[in-house]
Amino acid sequence: MKATIFSKVKMLGKWVLPFYLFTFLPLFTSCNKWLDILPNNEQVTDNYWQSKEDVESVISAGYSYLRQCVPTLIKWGELRGGALYTNSTNDAKLQDFNILSSNSLCKWETLYKVIGMANSVILYAPSVEDNTYYPSIRNSHLAEAYFLRAYCYLILVKNFKEVPLILEAYVNDQANFDKAKSSEADIIAQIKSDVRTALATGAAKGTYEEEWATKGRVTKWALYALGADVCLWSEDYDQCIEYCDMILNATDTFRPAFMSNTSDWYTMFYPGNSNESIFELNWDYSLNAINNNFSNLFTTTASSPLQPTTAAVELLKAETLALKVKGMTEDGRMGRMLLCTFVPEGSVVNTWPTAQRLYIWKYYGTDVPDIVGGVRAHTDANFIIYRVAEIMLMKAQALTMKGQGYWAEAVELVNRIRNRAGLDNYGGNEAYIADVVVQLNEQTLLEEVLEQKELELMAEGKRWYDVLWLGRVAGGRYKNEFVAKVLEGNQTTNQAWIESVLQDENAWYMPLPEADIEHNKLLEQNPYYSK
Repeated sequence: MKATIFSKVKMLGKWVLPFYLFTFLPLFTSCNKWLDILPNNEQVTDNYWQSKEDVESVISAGYSYLRQCVPTLIKWGELRGGALYTNSTNDAKLQDFNILSSNSLCKWETLYKVIGMANSVILYAPSVEDNTYYPSIRNSHLAEAYFLRAYCYLILVKNFKEVPLILEAYVNDQANFDKAKSSEADIIAQIKSDVRTALATGAAKGTYEEEWATKGRVTKWALYALGADVCLWSEDYDQCIEYCDMILNATDTFRPAFMSNTSDWYTMFYPGNSNESIFELNWDYSLNAINNNFSNLFTTTASSPLQPTTAAVELLKAETLALKVKGMTEDGRMGRMLLCTFVPEGSVVNTWPTAQRLYIWKYYGTDVPDIVGGVRAHTDANFIIYRVAEIMLMKAQALTMKGQGYWAEAVELVNRIRNRAGLDNYGGNEAYIADVVVQLNEQTLLEEVLEQKELELMAEGKRWYDVLWLGRVAGGRYKNEFVAKVLEGNQTTNQAWIESVLQDENAWYMPLPEADIEHNKLLEQNPYYSK
């Protein structure tokens, strides 16, 4: 039987115990060491924590583990959402709502590694005695740790709903490692508390000395984005809007900023770390000769593990046709700023070929003119966690739920996203927003906001959470629409099966990993999977 987050603790395994901390080379000379160094796993005690460099080393481990999570973050965030699908037998079990707790996609252990690193920093960093470890540096490190812990718990809540809430660093083997699930409400409250605590000292950085780190490490902007995300999820719309505005209305010289020029859209993904980025996980082959760990999900072959669904392709085609009218596209590409590239069978053609292959430009493209074979020299694209366009659409989503008096501002935000993509305003360029609003209802405006999120954030691991939010929101007001969206996007299993499964709201979440259930006597399975 495979070991788990709890059983490995019991067996003094080497990856979950925060007192099994890490010996690194110094981490201040370049981002190289942040991108490729993982722990040597030496058993240490409280004596490990002697300097700010020791704290920074453990934070670095947290980022390293989070980078390891990216393939899982993409699959969890996309496969049930109807924009991307897979033909992988194992992974298709998730998108078809037919997954068992023994499936490898249920494993959460690496996210708990990140949480373990964060818990260690939160426990030990305040007691480090180092004359050069100034309070501002210490509190900045703590802000990073609180973010990493809170972000991981939000991802776990969105996928499992209820999970063990572990806030303590295990400092000896006498601790009780059996842990029951906490309620979603308690976990959400803890996430919000972590965000507030991280921001309270004012030490969360806005920028770092190294340019890459301003986007590749946690900043106050990332904390605002996480705060907006968790508040939107919990239907705390006023607070969501406040967090969004801390980014959108910021006046800091080096704040993240929406790039309204259409041509700038590409720079978010190549070369990355753009002005619009808030937080992204970095890879750089030129520095460490290591490719990212998710590029094999998006290949340029006909058998690419993740591909746009028929429903998503239709959205991309419709957008492309609107852009073609304006002469804004090159033949062979389609969708949100030519997101998907056709690789025609044989030779380049001037229309969409009958035999066609699609690949996601975000993770392979170099520059705009490269239509066929336009791939980067190395598969080292970054993975964006948050960017400003998503914050704008989060705010539009929250405004929509607050009532008609807020819809004009929501439409303005939607129009900025549409215009950057080369599209006309929602309702037409000649229409006044006030005239558009009076023709709307909550559902139609939500549909537009969520469609813009689907197009803008496609393949960024977000779509399922927006679809799931729709099913949960307002006491299930849009449950039927939620089911319809899942059915529309799924093309790999029996539709009647999915419709039947989704009537049980517990089936909207994944089963807890089988091995953890077996080794932790207090852990109870998601009710849908324990029948």
